[in-house]
Amino acid sequence: MPPNNGPKYASDTAHARHTASTRARIVEAAAELMVRDGYVGTSIQAIARHSRVAIQTVYNTVGSKRDVLDAVLDRAASGPQAPRPVPEFMSERGDAVTTAAQFVGVLADWFADAHPRVAPVLRLIHQAAGVDDGVAELEQERASRRLANYHLAARQLAAKPGARELPEDAVAATIWSLGHPQVYTQLVDVEGWSVPAYRDWLDAALRAALVE
Repeated sequence: MPPNNGPKYASDTAHARHTASTRARIVEAAAELMVRDGYVGTSIQAIARHSRVAIQTVYNTVGSKRDVLDAVLDRAASGPQAPRPVPEFMSERGDAVTTAAQFVGVLADWFADAHPRVAPVLRLIHQAAGVDDGVAELEQERASRRLANYHLAARQLAAKPGARELPEDAVAATIWSLGHPQVYTQLVDVEGWSVPAYRDWLDAALRAALVE
């Protein structure tokens, strides 16, 4: 059946683009305000005003304040790839290399690129979790989601020549722990490592654990 290119299709497409643009503007405004003023100090009203939309538009387009914070973290993780999900484009990058060592390099590159964006948002979530039960649940959900994503990476890695024969759970847990944003924060923000030095250390650590 040929695609429907009639007026309704064009109208639906324009509406979807407008909604996506509005959502992106809201999330961008929320990220700026929350990093500057904290989660508690940022109201839905302030987000609406900063993004130049009605308060109800924030709820209709993104959701509750917790949902907005979740979207802020997604935006930070995706970076220039937004709004594509991280597992989607990381799977493509993994498919583009042929060996386990190259795959580990892809992971190291990804962490070094994403953590400078992600770490401040995760600190924000951790601080807010102490005073908001909903954010505390979000913090746990996102940690479990990251671990689940690394199961996908573990399966990709296992199919590459040179990968150690290890249980999938062990590989996912290794990637989760070595690539954890708190490790990045400690080494780079606290200890003063450069991002390239962090990337090279992570690449070597992942190779030692996961590559023959």
